[in-house]
Amino acid sequence: MKFRTERDGLLEALVTAGRAAGSRSGGMGSPSIQLSLRGNQLEVTGSDPDLVIDVRTSVAGEADGVTLAPSRLLGDIVRALEPGTVGVVADDDEVRISSGRAEFVVRVPVGAEISRLSQLDGESITLPAARFAEGLRQVVRAALTDDTRAPQLTGVLMVATESGMRLVATDSYRLALRDLEGLSALEPGAEVLVPARALTEIQRLVGSGADDISLVFRHSELDAVFEVGEVRLTTRLLRGPFPDYQRLLPPSYPYALTTGREEFAAALRRVRLMVRDAKDATTPVRLTFSPEGAELTVLTAESGRAVERVDGHFSGDELTVAFNPSYLLDGIEAIRSETVFLQVIDASKPATLRGEGEDEYSYLLMPVRVS
Repeated sequence: MKFRTERDGLLEALVTAGRAAGSRSGGMGSPSIQLSLRGNQLEVTGSDPDLVIDVRTSVAGEADGVTLAPSRLLGDIVRALEPGTVGVVADDDEVRISSGRAEFVVRVPVGAEISRLSQLDGESITLPAARFAEGLRQVVRAALTDDTRAPQLTGVLMVATESGMRLVATDSYRLALRDLEGLSALEPGAEVLVPARALTEIQRLVGSGADDISLVFRHSELDAVFEVGEVRLTTRLLRGPFPDYQRLLPPSYPYALTTGREEFAAALRRVRLMVRDAKDATTPVRLTFSPEGAELTVLTAESGRAVERVDGHFSGDELTVAFNPSYLLDGIEAIRSETVFLQVIDASKPATLRGEGEDEYSYLLMPVRVS
């Protein structure tokens, strides 16, 4: 294999594909990445058993071929080079990277390999990328990050509805739900459970202000494929029962706080400063509601106490409810509206965050019991 290309384009491909590299290690203690050249088309592939990312990029090709290299090391080398042209030459034993006066020779990892998931040839659906990514931004945050407890909770449930599609995620302490009206990606009545890790990569690939980017989606019973520009992401779907989330949605609430999103979030960030280490990680924030708003209090045995009041309007009797401050802040930050509603039943039942005029998004949060 032999080709020349600009450093920045090669680095972007290596970084994007490298995010799929998992714990499987080749030589030098690093997961491997594959470079495959045909003509002037370079394909860079990173993978683990559940996720594969392929990135296509144009180069000046001189000799076709395929090689493997340690993912992190190769990325670090290319990142450290000066901007400009990079030359890559590879054979069965080593990969040679040169630019200017710098030259690196990296050995091909012994026994390294790339995982491949099934190649899907089914019908493709083109989704509005920016809108889908915004829905993911609001929902993925509620998925479980530790797959040892309940692997199915590390995913986002995509459900076909009568009017479009719904995205749902929960870690059993909170639940995020976003309806995408008029957006159809699944057969009527169908649902798929997509790993949140893969959808986080889709968010990153789409980015912001991406109205002109196309997002192509297709799936089988086992796998799903997303294509964004020159990047193809293939992920294994999750199996197992997803919670019956609809029974968790309260039909009504006797109490509701209306306040400004930025003011609420800023106050929460400040009082949360008292929760500074693992000893205080489970310390809740107490919200004491009154007709004029809410008082936020964080009290820790190690650090001390923080109190701040936010203005607003509270309907109902005075009440104190405690929440995990990080989970509460996640919900506030997911809302786009300048005004948020925190709807409460009592100190032991799920509360719901919504934005003014944003009925398509709900964020449910379990209170924390305090003495």
